[in-house]
Amino acid sequence: MPAEYIEIVGWIASAFTLATYAMKTMLPLRVAAILSNLFFMSYSLALGLWPMLVLDAVLLPLNVWRLWQILRQRRRISEARHAEEPDFSVIKALSKPEPMPAGSVVFRRGDTPDRLYYIDTGEVVLDEIGTRLGTGEVFGEIAFFTDAKERTATARCLTDCRIHAIDEAAFLRLYFQDPAFGMAIMKTITRRLIDGMARHPETYMALLPKAPVPVPVAAVAR
Repeated sequence: MPAEYIEIVGWIASAFTLATYAMKTMLPLRVAAILSNLFFMSYSLALGLWPMLVLDAVLLPLNVWRLWQILRQRRRISEARHAEEPDFSVIKALSKPEPMPAGSVVFRRGDTPDRLYYIDTGEVVLDEIGTRLGTGEVFGEIAFFTDAKERTATARCLTDCRIHAIDEAAFLRLYFQDPAFGMAIMKTITRRLIDGMARHPETYMALLPKAPVPVPVAAVAR
């Protein structure tokens, strides 16, 4: 290959490397990084720059792997958006199931929210609103997103259950690090709030922030 062509390849590789630092989102960043690796490998091979060739040969599969992870995550988010039944099974990898006999109270209305719960087996009822939840469903999620910071209903086991629980830190970490999980949680919260407000509005009114008491104008004037 003529020397001027080799130099052009090097400049193109450098341009793609510079582009990776200018990208604001991960998908185009990984694409630019892969192209940079390919052009730098060609440049290094032509000039016999073996350390650079080895470096880009190692970085190339790493960037391809990260690109595949991004595309897989986008696909999972799309599936979560259109899924009729959200998949929360990832919680099982973060906790051990706790057996709870029928009649056990998981938490009571007004309790401070400190756990998100996942039903491995069994059936749970939310007493104040009469909602029954079965295998594969989560509960206790709404309280984490309210100003009241308290449980909106009492959760009780209707049958013998096996229940997973994760604390607030693990829940928030999963929510922010796994967009598909976050999408599933938001869909679940929205559906339950709409249904709950339609059937039991008094239960959910306590979640609204209390309006400040207006001060009479006459009192202010004094």
